[in-house]
Amino acid sequence: MDFASLVGIISGLALIISAIIMGGSSDVFVNIPGMMIVAGGTIAATLLTVQFKDVLNAFKGAFIVFTQDKTNQQEMIDTMLEISRISHRHGLLKVGNVESSSPVLKRACMLLAEAASEQVIRNTLQNEIDSLVARHYATQDVFRKMAAYAPAFGMLGTLIGLIQMLSELDNPEAIGPAMAVALLTTFYGSLLATMVFLPIAGKLKSRTLSEVTNLEIIREGCISILTNDHYMHVYEQLSSYIPAAKRKKIKAGQK
Repeated sequence: MDFASLVGIISGLALIISAIIMGGSSDVFVNIPGMMIVAGGTIAATLLTVQFKDVLNAFKGAFIVFTQDKTNQQEMIDTMLEISRISHRHGLLKVGNVESSSPVLKRACMLLAEAASEQVIRNTLQNEIDSLVARHYATQDVFRKMAAYAPAFGMLGTLIGLIQMLSELDNPEAIGPAMAVALLTTFYGSLLATMVFLPIAGKLKSRTLSEVTNLEIIREGCISILTNDHYMHVYEQLSSYIPAAKRKKIKAGQK
């Protein structure tokens, strides 16, 4: 799992559970009907808003993001520099033989090998970027919607509990416990929104920005290679995509 995600999940849950235990009995925080209202209502409202396959794809995408390492821009720059070496030594045709796990990079290499124009390469890779952003936005939007619905259903559960409590005003001893149960659904909704759905949406957005940067490195690298830029010119152009402190130092004479 992504280290930052692991630390965030463990520390967040640990702090909340510790606060509950230190405050007294933890049993009062368990209410099955309240959980059903919040969780069930959130899922139902989300399914009414988006298609079922989009919800499944969103959870699959979240699983992949939290279990795979973040893409590394420096590694992608090194890959493009290696492709630049191949192009200068053996010609563009050999670039088409480059093997890569990235289908976008493989497609870009094939365009270079076919001597496609700069405009064709730029438009093709920009379409890939736009398509990726659109797909990822749809995934993020599912979790943002769930983050909006969860507190709303929490408040709905609270209103249901208050109505039930007010119907028992002739029994003063039951008002306190009933009020606690009524407020639990608001707690569940807020917990799901702030501890689960919004962080997942934020992590997905962060990963999208990282992947878009990688695709931009591929696009600009391919255009530089096509125009037969010097190896160091390719490096200088692509290195601007990462912070100066993290840039790999390359000597002018290095090949």
